[in-house]
Amino acid sequence: MSGSSIDLLVAVVLVAVALAVLRFVRGPSDADRLIALDILFAAAIALCSAAALSSGQVLFLDVAIGVALIGFVATLAWARLISRRRAADSSADSEP
Repeated sequence: MSGSSIDLLVAVVLVAVALAVLRFVRGPSDADRLIALDILFAAAIALCSAAALSSGQVLFLDVAIGVALIGFVATLAWARLISRRRAADSSADSEP
């Protein structure tokens, strides 16, 4: 892959990171923050892949796999937390 296409990939990923950080900070809901977290993990994977392409080191792909696994577990944990919080809020609202 040519150097200019890797530079373009990094630029696009950095724009996505900036937008995801903005969404993470501004919210307004937990679901928005969860999607922003997923975008940040995907951007980290893309940057690891770009580093592997530009340097020729396959170690960066191992790091990308690790980031993907951590991102998957973090997404599941946060989604479960959101669902439990909503269930607790709905049961508290229905009590007399």
